[in-house]
Amino acid sequence: MSTCSDQPGPAWPPSPIRTERLVLRESEAGDRPALIELFASPEVGTYIGGARPRDELERAVPEVPGRRFGFFVVELGGSVIGMITFDRRDAGRKGRFTPEGGEAELGYLFLPASWGRGYAAEACAAALDWFRGACPGDPVVLTTQTANAASMRLAEKLGFVEVERFEEFGAEQWLGAWSR
Repeated sequence: MSTCSDQPGPAWPPSPIRTERLVLRESEAGDRPALIELFASPEVGTYIGGARPRDELERAVPEVPGRRFGFFVVELGGSVIGMITFDRRDAGRKGRFTPEGGEAELGYLFLPASWGRGYAAEACAAALDWFRGACPGDPVVLTTQTANAASMRLAEKLGFVEVERFEEFGAEQWLGAWSR
């Protein structure tokens, strides 16, 4: 079976994905301030190595951030509240689902003001549905710190099943594979 990992992949960007409350779309120049806020947020950085300094982000984030395959901006009522990514997991990292590694890894970050309302679940479910159609047969994994209770609940809700736990970045990590 052919997969996105062994061929050029589907055309990018797709049409915006609309859910009941959200829009997932390709990034635009106007998204830059919200994405800088996302990475500068101490709350968002709690389980991903900490917030990054705003001045560093101002220098590093391109005018149109995240313009690449698998990078979605999540919008609610015209405002950016988060992002979702599908990146190939580095085969050299700990934790893997396939012997060779390189699986698509679902990543997501949302601004704290949007937490607790089901937006991450809604957006990730829509993104996973898109990925299944765009890259049939490709496995999808998700890694989170076991200490991140909200992320562990979301992984279960989305249908990820535990593959293994391991130590990385000074904390216990949980690796799950998406069970369609």
